[in-house]
Amino acid sequence: MEHPGFFRRAGPFSLADLARATGAELAPGADATTMIEDVRTLTDAGPRHLSFFNNRKYADQLAATRAGACLVLPALAARVPEATARLLTADPYRGFAQALALFYPDARLSQAASPGDQRIDPSAELEESVIVEPGAIIGPEARIGRGTRIGAGAVVGYRVTIGRDSHVGPLATVAHALIGDRVIIHTGARIGQDGFGFAMGPGGHFKVPQIGRVIIQDDVEIGANSTIDRGALKDTIIGEGSKIDNLVQIGHNVVLGRHCVIVAHVGISGSTELGDFVVMGGQSGTVGHIKIGSGAQVAGAGHPTKDVPAGARVGGTPARPLTQWARESALLARLVKRGAKDDDVGEA
Repeated sequence: MEHPGFFRRAGPFSLADLARATGAELAPGADATTMIEDVRTLTDAGPRHLSFFNNRKYADQLAATRAGACLVLPALAARVPEATARLLTADPYRGFAQALALFYPDARLSQAASPGDQRIDPSAELEESVIVEPGAIIGPEARIGRGTRIGAGAVVGYRVTIGRDSHVGPLATVAHALIGDRVIIHTGARIGQDGFGFAMGPGGHFKVPQIGRVIIQDDVEIGANSTIDRGALKDTIIGEGSKIDNLVQIGHNVVLGRHCVIVAHVGISGSTELGDFVVMGGQSGTVGHIKIGSGAQVAGAGHPTKDVPAGARVGGTPARPLTQWARESALLARLVKRGAKDDDVGEA
């Protein structure tokens, strides 16, 4: 059965409505009565969707988009395909956040437990042999598979699905997520809260509603007090068999491949993509919007700032090939040692 989603969508809205809500100006030739049903990325948008463009890095996606309308800087309006209506604005990202708030007015707050005092909502579906420990909360329309155990004080939110033979540890929270079979979520983990997204500006920082989900595939293990944010428009995905240590932060729209190993204190910024069997050592981290190829390894405290090829081993800040980093570290140590000896001679 197809999942019904987590957020109520308002609309549709006319281009005129969207222009007013976002402070944009319709470019000449656009039909103000055209109805828009939803918001999507440039790659996913169709003729009834609104998107935005403000980064030349995604010019190829703009050229190929099928979006019905696009928020865009006036200076970049000529890049928008002829079939796409242009909404001209000085801040397309902020306008897109305002459009999201219009379409999804409930998305600013997480959908969690029942408004009443029921510990297990009557609309929740629990298969046989599910164990719900004292103090745990099961929200409306949640679905939990056979043999799964929900620990004391844990919260399983609205419409969350959890597969069979899984375990949600005490005081963990799971919202806006679809969880597979044999998944272990340890004590205090937080799954599915909104990602850190703000349209920043001199007048203040406008919260960008996060309407994506978290998808956790089979046989994943998530350590204590780790956090996995839900996607902004697309989903955050944790691939089959991946193992995540304690105190790890995974940002919105991250895609983790199969059988990755993510060690404690790692931070993975939004929209980063990891291939299969990637290893990230303790206290390492990435900038957003980069790709780490399958089989790559990032040394502890290493920080990639650009794409890492498949099978590569990198370390340092910014991360570079491990052999180069080791030679540089050794050379630096020799220079420091030599400098200390020169200082001793000078003092003598």
